[in-house]
Amino acid sequence: MSAVAIRCEKIAKRYRIGVGRHDTLRDQIAEGVSRLFQPAKGGEAPGTLWALRDVSFEVQAGEVAGIIGRNGAGKSTLLKILSRITEPTQGRAVLFGRVGSLLEVGTGFHPELTGRENIFLNGAILGMRREEIQQKFDEIVAFSEIERFLDTPVKRYSSGMYVRLAFAVAAHLEPEILLVDEVLAVGDVAFQRKCLGKMGEVAGEGRTVLFVSHNMAAVQALCTRGIFLRKGTIWFDGSINDTISTYLRTLEEIPGQDLAERVERRGKGALRLTRVEISEGETMPAGILAAGRPAQFSFYLTGTRSDLTCTFTIYDQYGKPVANFNSATLGPEDVYDAAFGPRITCELDELLLAPGRYRINVALTAGNELEDHLEGAAFFDVDPGQLRGRPVHAHSKYGVVTMPHRWKVPLDL
Repeated sequence: MSAVAIRCEKIAKRYRIGVGRHDTLRDQIAEGVSRLFQPAKGGEAPGTLWALRDVSFEVQAGEVAGIIGRNGAGKSTLLKILSRITEPTQGRAVLFGRVGSLLEVGTGFHPELTGRENIFLNGAILGMRREEIQQKFDEIVAFSEIERFLDTPVKRYSSGMYVRLAFAVAAHLEPEILLVDEVLAVGDVAFQRKCLGKMGEVAGEGRTVLFVSHNMAAVQALCTRGIFLRKGTIWFDGSINDTISTYLRTLEEIPGQDLAERVERRGKGALRLTRVEISEGETMPAGILAAGRPAQFSFYLTGTRSDLTCTFTIYDQYGKPVANFNSATLGPEDVYDAAFGPRITCELDELLLAPGRYRINVALTAGNELEDHLEGAAFFDVDPGQLRGRPVHAHSKYGVVTMPHRWKVPLDL
């Protein structure tokens, strides 16, 4: 029987919204006195938020586990507790072995130090001797691909450069346990693949990996076990395929909710998504789509700006991304008119999706800032149809995309 690498026992984490730090003795005394007049158990103090509650699980040495869940589910909070960045309000976490973690961009780096100096700093934090770090130094630099900027203070690095170096350090200094958050999404696609490959190598060497991501395809490819967090508690814990299926089913509960009232979202919130309509066109009922027919995606907003960008991604029933559309990628047939009001519409002449169930995630940005992001903003079904006269049938196990094509077949003479 393999040894336990991570043990969490009834972990809970409470935050008090709108309450600052108490840096003076007077502030701490005032806080203590105020607690005497707060409601006893059975009544929660105003502004209390439980990010995690009663979270218990074990991860065996050598196991690769993925933690999934919607925004605000407590995934990042859990990893911060496991990384000893923050303490739990209740319960405890015990980790058996050296821990390497890649959480928020810049965690564990000193901005005034160079990349070279931060490699040695991180190694020292992990408990490694200087000689050990020097042995791995060239591998770390080669993997990060930032040798040119190695002696530049990291405060001048872009977020992508930061992630490159941070992941290279976390993965190459041979921790027994590797904790990785969604921060990998900052890097370019080629580097993300490189990181996933490295995590696969780490797992293959018998080390433990805990991976938090919204990318279901990456989680499914890397992990054997899944832990689904929902509203700060463990909703499901099992094989990665069963966990992803359970998570995706819960997203189906969303369509009946008013998008304007959804709280599981990210962004500044100055502009928000209020409604999504999906149909063949203005004169057709919403929600009716067929393969090979036109499709229209309309996004209703609380307002608009000249620098507003709408991006949406279509996912299949297994949570894998199928197509992405970005209004900032201009085309010759795009139309801009103030008469459209607070609505952005994307029109497709032919829907090249095979019959099946799909969902979309939507992001609104203005300038370089995220205004709103919603997972499962809408769902739709694609029925069998025709693509340029050729029937399109339901064969989901053979893919989710259909394409115009023609055959040249020899006759039997």
